[in-house]
Amino acid sequence: MASLVWVLGAGVAQAADQADLTTINRIVDEGFNRSALPLTAAYLTDRIGGRLTNSPQMREAERWTQQQFRDWGLKNVRTEGFEFGRGWSIEKSSVRLLKPRVATYSAIPVAWTPPTNGAITASIIVAPMSKVADFEKWRGKLKGQIVLVTQPDSGAEPAVAPFVRLNREDIGKLDAYRQPLVSMEEELEKRLERNRFEAKRDQFLAAEGALAWVRKSYREGGLLHGEGYQHRRDQSPKLPGFELAAEHYRQLARLAKTDASPTLELISDVRYHDEDPNAYNVFADLPGRDGKAGYVMAGAHLDSWVASDGAQDNAAGSAVVMEAARILTKLGLKPKRTIRFALWNGEEQGLYGSFDYTQRHLVSRPPVEDPARAALPVYATWNLRWPVTPGPDYDKLAAYFNLDNGSGKIRGIYAEGNVAATPILKAWIAPFASMGADSVVAAPTYGTDHVPMSAVGIPGFQFVQDPLDYGSRIHHTSIDSYDHLRMEDLKQAAVIMASMLWMSAERDQPLPKKPLPTKPLQTDPFEYEVETPSP
Repeated sequence: MASLVWVLGAGVAQAADQADLTTINRIVDEGFNRSALPLTAAYLTDRIGGRLTNSPQMREAERWTQQQFRDWGLKNVRTEGFEFGRGWSIEKSSVRLLKPRVATYSAIPVAWTPPTNGAITASIIVAPMSKVADFEKWRGKLKGQIVLVTQPDSGAEPAVAPFVRLNREDIGKLDAYRQPLVSMEEELEKRLERNRFEAKRDQFLAAEGALAWVRKSYREGGLLHGEGYQHRRDQSPKLPGFELAAEHYRQLARLAKTDASPTLELISDVRYHDEDPNAYNVFADLPGRDGKAGYVMAGAHLDSWVASDGAQDNAAGSAVVMEAARILTKLGLKPKRTIRFALWNGEEQGLYGSFDYTQRHLVSRPPVEDPARAALPVYATWNLRWPVTPGPDYDKLAAYFNLDNGSGKIRGIYAEGNVAATPILKAWIAPFASMGADSVVAAPTYGTDHVPMSAVGIPGFQFVQDPLDYGSRIHHTSIDSYDHLRMEDLKQAAVIMASMLWMSAERDQPLPKKPLPTKPLQTDPFEYEVETPSP
């Protein structure tokens, strides 16, 4: 009898988690037949452009997205600010070869480096520096020169296909549970020290009298990136810095091996923006009918780099979140739980916005006592601070869904090791099999805004997406424009996100949490520290 009761109870629970097909039909109709996605994505990319945190373009995106939410009928539209640092923007820039011939090079100023204040014209010196120990070799040799700091190479054939859609085997490989790995803290310290190298190199070059520095793009084909991370006002670099297309960098390196004595002209007309050091997350709510039931949430980061327009990374995700909000509001749905929509800021520099929300509303962790560690971004020390204490919204947030892997259609959901939520998610995604989405995979994924929440037990999930050309040529690059968005894929993603939000908002119980984490033991208690050269 006990077995029969258990089987019947499991069947009832399974039935309760079946997808709400009637509402999904309405979401599908609205999402595919009356989508606002193309207009939303075009405004973010073509009209506003690259949205570096605290830049004028990002401020415009913060204002515009709030107004869109209001115009669609969302409630409690607001921002929450957190300390970030300086804004930075490019007015114009150029790099030209002047000797032994004239040529215009493909280049971009590195984010948060200072302006050249006119043109810098000087000879170059190839002085590769990847660790502090390299400095001594170049001491006394850099004054009055433009320093090429990347080790020249001979280029490489592409290792991956330029455009990829996942097949069943690819998705199956993701369905493998990964045990947590806790490394020795000494290894973490070395990793953090490597992160400080850029500032140390800038200080050395300035002290040696160098005029500017140039690095090589890490992708082929003329692609540029321009990422930089010294956004605190007291950490601003001293010297102008540029990223040069790999092909042009190698040309300079070859010329430097001859008697050509190459000379460059650098112009970087960039601006710092110190009016407000706070960055702002944007929020909007679809109010729930039960004020005690908590809320569910969807999010994507609104900020981007500025080599191009931040389309796949991540106007795509932001437009999908906004479209899910529009669809659910337009249909007049009244969910049990409030559905909250978040557009995060500062993701590209270290998940600043989602970490701020997690610390402000969900959990607290003790402050970092070591001043050197305390100066690092939160993500660098997040898993070193114990204990974790639940905050005011820890039990209110029933589920979080994130989108941030380009423009490809949704193929499934990363369960992030949450085995209790897996069968529920499988039931909810089943209706979308004919659209290409039917998988719930065990593997975790990293580097985006679900991580702070998932790491403390919140049921936070990232979607599996077709890669398309995201990793091969678009991510952070100078061609991340509207042209590389696949609207059919994004409409599918918005329909699935809206449906997941609706079902998690209507479920009798919140999605199962993972345990509140406690300090883990080192994975290998017999591990010896490996001696490596100091950076």
